[in-house]
Amino acid sequence: MRIVTERSIVTLSFLLVTIVLSCLTISAQQPFVTDDADVTPKRKFHFEFSNEFDWLNANAFPSLKQSTADFELDYGLIEGVEIGFEIPVLTISNDRATIPRRPSGIGDANLSLKYNFLTEQEGRHRPALAISLNLELPTGDKSRLLGSGLADFYVNGIVQKSLSSKTKVRFNGGVLFSGNETTGVLGIKSRGTVFTGGGSVVRKFGPKLDLGVELVGAISTSFDLGKSQLQTMVGGNYSLRDNMTFDFGIVAGKYVASPRVGIQVGISLDW
Repeated sequence: MRIVTERSIVTLSFLLVTIVLSCLTISAQQPFVTDDADVTPKRKFHFEFSNEFDWLNANAFPSLKQSTADFELDYGLIEGVEIGFEIPVLTISNDRATIPRRPSGIGDANLSLKYNFLTEQEGRHRPALAISLNLELPTGDKSRLLGSGLADFYVNGIVQKSLSSKTKVRFNGGVLFSGNETTGVLGIKSRGTVFTGGGSVVRKFGPKLDLGVELVGAISTSFDLGKSQLQTMVGGNYSLRDNMTFDFGIVAGKYVASPRVGIQVGISLDW
């Protein structure tokens, strides 16, 4: 007899995210999935490059591994508003009996708009608040699993609060209204509404090093755990120059939509 329902497990998981993050004592967004409330200053650019190499869960067979090289360019359009363009280059390693054995190419491109409508002020309890809108275009080859073949529309809300001069906590909650949530073979493949949530805690250790942890998840309206996503990352940033950081992280995931384990490295650059 099943004493604990799948829906109650999902609810408990997201409650644990909130409890764990609120008890921890956390500035660049990358390598974390959890977005920050900050935006690129007006008439300035922000560039991010990362490469994540993932070992996939057994349910992804015949796909075994995935490498995602991600390029993102953001521009400060006006005060508090940023626009962005992102495109991944994917390489999927399949079982040797699968044709093609190693498909590679561009994935689905993403257009974004982020509005930071409330900033955090020293001495006040209110957090920084932002909202982002994302439109993902079906530029990847669906036949080789590099794209979803769908146009995705996603809205994400962002809460950011400084717990101290060195520690920040961030929470995200979003809804994918159409399309699906996949990047290559990762992500929820179910078409339609998907709910996402998670948070990160990042702390500054000295003038150059930031370290943090995050937990993020996604689930469809059917609350099917077998098609859901839950993953954590431990990582951070090391300042190479005043306007450049080296970003790094280790990922561990659960359920078919997440990687089993992964490694990410990248750079972030402002100018």
